[in-house]
Amino acid sequence: MSVHSVGPRPTYEAWSKRGLLVPAPTEQPWARSHAALPAVESLDDDHNVALLYSPRDDKGRAHIARAHVEIAPTGELRLVSHDPEPVLSPGPLGAFDDSGVTMSCLVEGDRATFLYYTGWTLGITVPFYFYAGLAIRPHGQRRFERFSTAPMLERSAIDPYLTASPWVLREGGRWRMWYVSCTHWEMVEGEMRHFYHLRYAESGDGIHWRREGRVAVDFADDHEYAISRPCVVREQGLFRMWFAARGDCYRLGYAESTDGVNWDRDDSLAGLTISEEGWDAEMIAYPAVFDTGGVRYLLYNGNGYGRSGIGYAIATET
Repeated sequence: MSVHSVGPRPTYEAWSKRGLLVPAPTEQPWARSHAALPAVESLDDDHNVALLYSPRDDKGRAHIARAHVEIAPTGELRLVSHDPEPVLSPGPLGAFDDSGVTMSCLVEGDRATFLYYTGWTLGITVPFYFYAGLAIRPHGQRRFERFSTAPMLERSAIDPYLTASPWVLREGGRWRMWYVSCTHWEMVEGEMRHFYHLRYAESGDGIHWRREGRVAVDFADDHEYAISRPCVVREQGLFRMWFAARGDCYRLGYAESTDGVNWDRDDSLAGLTISEEGWDAEMIAYPAVFDTGGVRYLLYNGNGYGRSGIGYAIATET
């Protein structure tokens, strides 16, 4: 199975919606609402995948959960079970992630699996802060452990407000990241509003990152103010990115790049929009694209930033 790098695809996708895969809330006692930010873990098996996502507990704090999904011979996905314990839970009191951890992506290293996530804490002058974090699971072990109690991407002169939602691809000894960075906060119609877009960074080990403030995907217009976690795949020498962006509500966006640094955005190529009614009639958010068994899938959230659960679609060429 390949969840990041895929084979030749000469045409763009149109997506056939297949409905909810993980309804929310799920059955875990620490998952009282939401099933947000899906990402797939490769199991080297074309008949099963592991799905990581973020539910919230009765205090509104996100955890990272793991579900097992079966792939039918017809290509349909079916939820089989949930792990009884979280993959990762909120950090210690006072840490950058003591108010929640949300899923971003998984990457296989030479000796370990890297889990990139977003850690949340509550604010006073602004409603919240979040920063990109890292947990690591050495090969042969079952549990992820935080690399540090501090953020992987702390605030800096490059990213002075927030960092979040890294999507990482590994190309030999070169690790490449596209991540959320906040440009500023602003009072809008009596409420504090965050403005964040997508930036680019590189690393030699997947842990320590060189950030230069390179903007990958910027706001489309003055109405847009938030661009969510990207999902990047590389095929035929082309980097392809799916994301969601919002002014009023999240909609699916799309961009391409020949070098992974300079991107051309064309949301008309995203291939999926809201439904006329139902669980994804208001918004589409947090896309995750993966291939297995010769089929391309898109996982995504609908209404309420994951409150209505995780759905999926299957690609059809256009």
